[in-house]
Amino acid sequence: MRWADVRRRLGLAAGALVAMTLPVLADLCEERAFEGQAFAVCTVRGADQDKLRLWLDGPDGKVLGDFGAVRGTLAADEVLGFAMNAGMFHPDYAPVGLYRADGTERGRLVTAGGGGNFGLRPNGVFCVGAKAPFQVIESRRFASADPDCRLATQSGPMLVIDGELHPRFLADSDSRYIRNGVGVSQDFQTAWFVISDRAVTFHEFARFFRDGLGARNALYFDGSISRLYAPALNRADWGRAMGPIVGYVGKARGQS
Repeated sequence: MRWADVRRRLGLAAGALVAMTLPVLADLCEERAFEGQAFAVCTVRGADQDKLRLWLDGPDGKVLGDFGAVRGTLAADEVLGFAMNAGMFHPDYAPVGLYRADGTERGRLVTAGGGGNFGLRPNGVFCVGAKAPFQVIESRRFASADPDCRLATQSGPMLVIDGELHPRFLADSDSRYIRNGVGVSQDFQTAWFVISDRAVTFHEFARFFRDGLGARNALYFDGSISRLYAPALNRADWGRAMGPIVGYVGKARGQS
């Protein structure tokens, strides 16, 4: 059994315990099947874009690093509906590219190509709240437009670019990881946060966004530390500390 599968099964068990103690936002996340693969999908509509948050550091300035620490930052009447890692980071957990949240900006926008998945151009930026609820914007276009995003996180490569798969993805690739990312609908009103249940290729993962969900543009977050927190699915994946984290914060039961 792969270590990633062991980690996921332990996370499922931990998630079941978490789900018993927390209000569950049941409509947020679901399991979807596509071409023989299974994916967990958490969907956010445009009307709820203000419920999305990005986290990196806590109030003490230290990196949060995990879902439990993120939950610890919430108010008493708030509940974490889902969360996942949201972009690549350096050994000190600083974002590799642009990160914008809470009125502050960390890291710089990177438009040059380079090594690793991040540098496999085109890469892109997931942007929340600039003219449209959700956008995935190619990094060089982002640099030219400089949109006023409430939240922004850069990662790469892009999975789907204007309805086309990234040109470097190979249908017969043997590189497989549990992968996660975000896709945006053609009308910019829906964002899908996705993690594969098993190891998949880039080509398989991108096809799910384009052909399974109908995403016009989609962005890869990671494939070596990919994790999901989703009480509705009894999931609380665990592993080494993370850098940027994205998630949905709702109100606890009985709160407006």
